[in-house]
Amino acid sequence: MPADPVPGPVTSAPLARRLGTVDAVVLGLASMIGAGVFTAFAPAAAAAGTGLLAGLALAAVVAFCNATSTAQLAAAHPVSGGVYTFGRLELGPWWGFLAGWGFVIGKTASIGAMGLTVAAYLAPEGWARPAAILAVLAVTAVNLLGVTRTAAAARVLVAVALAGLAIAVAAALGSADPARLSAEPGPDGGLYGILQSAALLFFAFAGYARIATLGEEVRDPSRTIPRAIVGALLLTMLIYGTVAAGLLLALGPELLARSPAPLARAAEEAGWAWAVPLIGIAAGLASLGALLALSAGIGRTVLAMARKRDLPPALAAVHPGSSVPRRAQLAVALAACLLLAVADLRTAIGFSSFGVLLYYLVANLAALRQAEGSRRYPRPLQVVGAAGCALLALTVPPASLAAGAAVLAAGLVYRAVRLRMAARR
Repeated sequence: MPADPVPGPVTSAPLARRLGTVDAVVLGLASMIGAGVFTAFAPAAAAAGTGLLAGLALAAVVAFCNATSTAQLAAAHPVSGGVYTFGRLELGPWWGFLAGWGFVIGKTASIGAMGLTVAAYLAPEGWARPAAILAVLAVTAVNLLGVTRTAAAARVLVAVALAGLAIAVAAALGSADPARLSAEPGPDGGLYGILQSAALLFFAFAGYARIATLGEEVRDPSRTIPRAIVGALLLTMLIYGTVAAGLLLALGPELLARSPAPLARAAEEAGWAWAVPLIGIAAGLASLGALLALSAGIGRTVLAMARKRDLPPALAAVHPGSSVPRRAQLAVALAACLLLAVADLRTAIGFSSFGVLLYYLVANLAALRQAEGSRRYPRPLQVVGAAGCALLALTVPPASLAAGAAVLAAGLVYRAVRLRMAARR
């Protein structure tokens, strides 16, 4: 493995192993059954029309390949940091940094998108940004109490989200009309539109990464993490497929593309006016659940990067009482609040997908590199996953692609300068 010419790693207290398989699955579901299912289908329909079903299938295939690679790596390396750590161990420090930086910037954008979703459903008109910032600060406060409190809160929020989805899907299926698919075919972006819809919908699938980043906090990680990652992803695929089909049949692709809150709109079209506020509450609370698990995952990645001095070493501190990387969590919250001042939902979703697809590109390459004794899944899955990640990252909306490439380049330049300064010292 290539050498990293910087001072030795920062020593900090280990995290406590307090989570079981059910806790880990719930945290993964809380990350995926969140803002994505309530917001991503409209821009996907705008890109591909009825082709969003093909985009959803493609996103699910890439997500499954990524999940198996992540599970294989996490079982071999049950420590905090997720693919940042796996990339360093299997490919070298620069690959690890690429994964970690992609994850941090992509998921900080996700926090912005999810905060705005919370505000859109729960805040009075004109108070969206202050409410989004308040939501970020609230989930940060919960995360500072300890990972078991995070898991307990996630259970409640996932239950509420699934109840709201059940009402919305029942309303959509109750007013389903297959004729809407042929009468209003909606946008037709061809193959590029399908690829762009897949890139946007990938935003809604990426929550299983949070399970891997908690590798230092689960019991029996070599067994728990692979089960939790694959289980959470398969459950999410089933839910998303049902929701997508219901929305297309109830609204048609044209109306779906124009609906900022498509699940609530489906209830309106079905005449279920009483259900609209309930769906709004469920959407807001589901986004809070995603924020909760997401914030915890980014904090652990920042902790791992700070331990290796890829981020300021002060962020590696772990609180002795709660066993939480408090400084890392607070830094993530600050960055997210600053982003919320200028966040745009569609651009944030695309920017998030770009960063996270780079993260999983490294995951697939690292899993492909693993020795036979550490393998759990066949190599072709990693090849398909890596190719899919590269392709989808290049087909996010152009504004998101430009912003993502610029921030990625800034991170790489930062690390190069830091290494040069360290070598001189």
